[in-house]
Amino acid sequence: MGPITALAYVLTLEDPKRFWKSRDVGPFLGLVPKRDQSGDTDKQLSITKAGNFALRRLLVGCAQYILGAFGPECELREFGLKLAERGGKNAKKRAVVAVARKLAVVLHRLWLDEASYDPFYQLSRKQLSHAV
Repeated sequence: MGPITALAYVLTLEDPKRFWKSRDVGPFLGLVPKRDQSGDTDKQLSITKAGNFALRRLLVGCAQYILGAFGPECELREFGLKLAERGGKNAKKRAVVAVARKLAVVLHRLWLDEASYDPFYQLSRKQLSHAV
């Protein structure tokens, strides 16, 4: 599933410089919640579902695998599991969408920087800063 998702990602976005910030990829793919604000209310709605359906489905499938029983140990998994622990009726669903959105952002950043993926990037940065 990984190579297919990566190919679909590259073919859908076409040019990594198309986005000013990597965080702009999530809304482009429809992986952000809709907003309905009126007065003091701010309802939690489903995702916008804008953008490419197939790529969004592949990213959500990858996120479900990452959060599943056989998912690899990485910071993305830890992030998603923390969100799912919060509980609530739709906590697992929200965690999957959040991991899919974060995966899209990470893929964009890796593509721009032509870097390789480090599953424990934040931990590595902390250890380097303490060593200096």
